[in-house]
Amino acid sequence: MDRELPRQDEIWRHFKNKLYRIVAIAQHTETEEQLVVYQAMYGNNGFYARPLDMFMSEVDREKYPDVEQEYRFERIE
Repeated sequence: MDRELPRQDEIWRHFKNKLYRIVAIAQHTETEEQLVVYQAMYGNNGFYARPLDMFMSEVDREKYPDVEQEYRFERIE
């Protein structure tokens, strides 16, 4: 992977312009797939998990042609 991986307590922006705090990188107990656990910084501050590969993937340009952000999630500097 060419990008730096998410780290605990970093803030990342979803391409739909919502902010999330990274809680942890977890490992699925059966498949050993890496998952990103993150918390919404809006609404009820819900917790979510998504496969690391999906978290780091590019925005689907066919489905979202007008999005300016290159990746599904990008770190806030």
